[in-house]
Amino acid sequence: MNTFPVILLALGILAIGYRYYSKFIAMSVLGVDETRTTPAHTQYDGQNYYPMGKWVLFGHHFAGIAGSGPLIGPTLAAQFGFLPGLLWLVLGVVMAGAVQDLVILFASVRRGGKSLAEIARKEISGFSGVTAALAILFVVTIAEAGLGLAVVNALAESSWGTFTIGMTIPLALIMGVWMFKLRPGKGIREGTVFGVLGLLAAVIFGKLIPGSFLGPYFTFTKHQLTVLLGVYAIAASVLPVWLLLAPRDYLSTFMKIATIMALVVGVFIVHPDFKMPALTEYIAGGGPIVPGPVFPFAFITIACGAISGFHSLIASGTTPKMISSEGHIRTIGYGAMLMEGVVGIMALVAATSMFPGDYFAINTPVAQYQAKIEARYPIVNLPNLSADVGENVQGRTGGAVSLAVGMAQIFTGIPGMRSLMSYWYHFAIMFEALFILTTIDAGTRVTRFILQEFIGKFYPPFARPDWLLASVSSSLLIVLAWGYFIWTGSISTIWPMFGIANQL
Repeated sequence: MNTFPVILLALGILAIGYRYYSKFIAMSVLGVDETRTTPAHTQYDGQNYYPMGKWVLFGHHFAGIAGSGPLIGPTLAAQFGFLPGLLWLVLGVVMAGAVQDLVILFASVRRGGKSLAEIARKEISGFSGVTAALAILFVVTIAEAGLGLAVVNALAESSWGTFTIGMTIPLALIMGVWMFKLRPGKGIREGTVFGVLGLLAAVIFGKLIPGSFLGPYFTFTKHQLTVLLGVYAIAASVLPVWLLLAPRDYLSTFMKIATIMALVVGVFIVHPDFKMPALTEYIAGGGPIVPGPVFPFAFITIACGAISGFHSLIASGTTPKMISSEGHIRTIGYGAMLMEGVVGIMALVAATSMFPGDYFAINTPVAQYQAKIEARYPIVNLPNLSADVGENVQGRTGGAVSLAVGMAQIFTGIPGMRSLMSYWYHFAIMFEALFILTTIDAGTRVTRFILQEFIGKFYPPFARPDWLLASVSSSLLIVLAWGYFIWTGSISTIWPMFGIANQL
């Protein structure tokens, strides 16, 4: 079956959902009022509460919610066939995921930009608020550790990826100062052009870093990257939101969306077929990647691509404190989640356009594949794929490698790009790391808000978001918590709980 008409139909459903259903929820159910003053204005402090332009904030919010889930989840769920994941990604995001994000964002804006735990305390009871805060702190710590480990694994010994992603930090700082201090209200377009051109240069010249005299300066071990990641997360959590976090997320969103749109164009040009069947025998359970049956494990595995509890933390964390007008809530809350749904759909297409034997050979250990899967799904093109990307990809479990191979296959199917398989493969690996990193910085800042609110119940001054000592100390505690799990590798023992807790 050809993927082209399926993608057109899916995009059409998402567009209809945004045009009609989101308007109904926002205006008729919630009662969004564009004339109402938002907390970004009434509680402005120049640090956390700061009115942000709609599209800059859209970029921040999308970057904050779109982590590994919409990329890796659909890739792993492809073991059930292309149909279950496709149906859930399209219907789930329109009817559930985007609605949740919209409603939580609206609720937080109407309650002064407070966190989900604080809203629970005020609307239900003090005990409920404490319980919610503790549960959120646990879940987010595990999520940050798991996402951080994925970034560390992707960038370890990769000077190209580290250089390109690292360059987004100085670019964001310059953009922040220019757009919000030197040219407030007028410098968005200029800052955007500068940032996008700088990012393109970083991607192009990043390919030249390995093997050059700069290579060793951007090559780090996993432990070194863990430390650098922690330092960056603290800075993003503590610095004024307009200086680093928002402009960097805004800049990263350009690369994220541009890459996904390029993948959509690639599908329209190449017209790849679904090589994975609509349904596999693993829908009943016993799969080599996800052991459980399609219900409920397809929903748990796909996670953020369709609906995610983690999104409610961003929607009640940094974003509501920067909403300039309630009229922006629909675009940011519902629209950003629809965009994440597009990411999930394209990841599923990239994975299921591979031959099933090649897909399973990458995503399962070699011995397991040979013993239990090879007879049913034999390898077709894997040796050629490994040769084209320049490394052996068999047995590279986890989803990231198979997604990168699938994306590279589509890109190299475009006329004139056949010889660029290795480039697109390594670009896709770096792209995945960039996708995940923006969730870590926003997640750390959101968790800092929750921790300050929680400790503030016992020592009220600690709850002040503008108190630097409280901000730094709470950020440090959070980073030490998830950094410990990355450093020791123990995150793998408790990570499976995150998928279930995230959906609950």
